[in-house]
This record gives sequence, structure tokens and C-alpha cells, in this order.
Amino acid sequence: MHVLMMSFGTRGDIQPYAALAGALARAGHDVTLAVAAGFADLVPQAGPGTISHRPAGSTMLRLLQEVMPGLSGPRDALRTLGIMTSAMRELNAECWAAAQAARPDVVVYHPKCLAGPHIAEALGVPGVLSLPLPFFTPTRAYPMPFFGGASFGGLGNRVSYVLRRMSGAIHGGMVNDFRREVGLGRTRRLADPLRNPDGSPVHVLYPYSRHVVPVPDDYPPSAHVTGYWFLDHSGDGEGWNPPAQLADFLAAGGPPVYVGFGSMGFGKGADDRRDAVLAALRVHGLRGIVATGWGGIAPGAAGTDDVLVVEGAPHEWLFPRVSAVVHHGGAGSTAAGIRAGRPTMVVPFLGDQPFWGTRVHALGVGPAPLPARHLGKGLTDRLGELIRTPSYASRAEEVGAAVRAENGLAAGVQVLEQITGGLAVH
Repeated sequence: MHVLMMSFGTRGDIQPYAALAGALARAGHDVTLAVAAGFADLVPQAGPGTISHRPAGSTMLRLLQEVMPGLSGPRDALRTLGIMTSAMRELNAECWAAAQAARPDVVVYHPKCLAGPHIAEALGVPGVLSLPLPFFTPTRAYPMPFFGGASFGGLGNRVSYVLRRMSGAIHGGMVNDFRREVGLGRTRRLADPLRNPDGSPVHVLYPYSRHVVPVPDDYPPSAHVTGYWFLDHSGDGEGWNPPAQLADFLAAGGPPVYVGFGSMGFGKGADDRRDAVLAALRVHGLRGIVATGWGGIAPGAAGTDDVLVVEGAPHEWLFPRVSAVVHHGGAGSTAAGIRAGRPTMVVPFLGDQPFWGTRVHALGVGPAPLPARHLGKGLTDRLGELIRTPSYASRAEEVGAAVRAENGLAAGVQVLEQITGGLAVH
């Protein structure tokens, strides 16, 4: 079969799909991966099947990289949506161009790629929604993840998923413009993203571990929790060569604590976050690696030999080499910390991050999440809890071993083969 996969976002949003592309190619299938040009290096070597990269979303990614560090908060971010409109339309057009070139048998799309289901409809092939977060499928077990660790009772939890239709409400005009361009009729702004035009259920691939988020009893057969899709198979990231400064720092003493908030937090508070992190590490006498990301923490030398400040490093390589991890609770960062078997502390800023912070605590692998707005006053105490609670380390290794034993990639390939009716491989 030929699979078209499209995703958009930061590296963590792309890596799982690049990993699945590699697994599909090794199983003899052909893949077209539509992602921003800056992530072409993530495209793995092909197996019996082939992998083609089609640039999609490069302009939008560049705008995010330029804009995010200068924002003061979520409200400021919302005000930038207007400048993203043309870039989003460009992303839609690039995904359609990739589809026309690929002529796929199935389309796998991240919901950030708004054109995904409509491309599948226009081509007359199955569309498969995919994201590493239990965001779309209603359940009585827990509410939509944007409510963090709250619970509204079984019925209330299930009803909360009506909010998954908001993307259609916000972007309905753009979506209908795209549909017209590809020869489709209009769709309702509040159409159910889990229903195909003929009323059949949309299959959803959830590449996270059931050991981290248990599969609810009321999930339908169309919801597939596969296990994580990691780009490296061994889990040790040995394919990456660290810069000498990082390698020397790790060799110079005991395993440090990792602290990094990626692109979260918005650049205008980066200095304060840096001060809080350095102060907390100093109070506890800890060695630390501080990752600045896209403006989460201000760059610059730490002024001490006990702390190394870096822009970033692949989590799959770095996390097994540290003693504990502190991050913003992105799905990818959370997965990497758990797989590495490292006690974890989440400092959530927005979106699904409070949900992952709550899951980390519920699993017993780290303390309760510390909201970013409380970082200055609360980090020192919470960091002390993280490193001085032995059960966090032992439980983290236990859960990490369970995650490492899964083969989410094989499960993902199997589901797609079943959806397409077992189309022939090479």
C-alpha cells in the first residue's frame, strides 16, 4: 500500500510520524511524508518500501519559530492567528500537492493538518486521524485532556469531548474554501471529526502507551491505542553524536537533572524562568543541563561548572543519561522521560500539558505538576521532592521497562494494513 502521512508542529510533532514511515517501509509499503522542509533529516532510511518527503508547512513553521519567543502569553498568541492564515492555506495546498503526487491508498493526518480528512474524501480513500493524545474519542473515564486532571463524572466527562468540534467552528471558512478547490461540497462547521461523510467511523491511531494512559472500556473498535512510535528502535539514541561540550560535561560528574521547556512559556518571561531554574539547582547542590529551546528559558552561560546550558539535544539520547527530567509536559517529552525510566516533574504552560503532568503524578513517577505561573516560588521545593522521593525513581524504571517492551510501530503498521484490506507489499 502507499501511505500519505502529514503532520505539522515542532520536532516532537514530527518524530512519531517519521518513525511510523520507517516501520511501514521496512514492512514493504511505500510512504509519502508531508512535513516541513526543516525536518527532512528525520526521514529514516527506507526498507523494501520507499519513503518520499514532500515539504509542507515550512512557512508556517518559520513564522512560529520567529513569533513564539517574543510572545508574552496565550492571549498574545491568540492575537497572532491572523498572520498565520495565509501560511495555513499554504499548508493545505502543499498537502494537496503531496496527495496528488502520491495517489495514496490511505491518508494518515495529524489534526493540525486541517486538509487531511478532506484530501482523503476527495481521493476516495480512507482517512486516519492520528495524534499522541486521547483528545478525540469520547469516554466516561476522563474528560477531554485540556481539562487537565479534572473529572466531571462519567456523563460529564463524555460530554466534554464536544469541544473537539471547535476546530471546525474556528477554521470552517478556510476548510470549505479548500473543499471547493478540490471539488468537494461544503461541510458543516460543527461536523463530527470522527464521522466520515457516509456516517462510518473515522479510525484514530493513538501512539501512546496503555501503561501511561489506560485504554477506557468504552473506546470503540475504531480507536487504536498502539503504543508509542519512537524514531530510534534501541531507545538509547546511539545514532546521535553529542557536541564535545555536552559529552565532557556528562563525563565530568554524576548524572545531572535535565530542565527544559521547549517552545513553551513565551520569550518575555525567559529570564525569570532561567533565574528560578538556576536557583533551584544551586539550593539542592545539583548538576544540571538546562535546555533553552525556542525561548522557554533564556540562553547564556550559567556561571557555574555544575550547570551546562544548551539549546537542546535529542531526548532519546540525553534522557537515559540524566538522573531526572523537568519539562513542560509535551506529549513527546513526557514519552521520552517515561521510556528512559527517569523520575519526571512537569511544569505545564497550556493545552494538554496539565493532563500529562497529572498522568505522571498518578503513575507515581513524579510529583504533582507545578503550573508555570508558580515556577518562581515553587520550583525549589518541588525539585527537592522529585529528587528525594525514592519511590519516584523505582516506579519510573518499572513503567519505563513496560513502555520499552511495547512495539507501537508494529501495531500501527498492522492497523493500517487492516484498514486498507491488506494491500500487497513489495
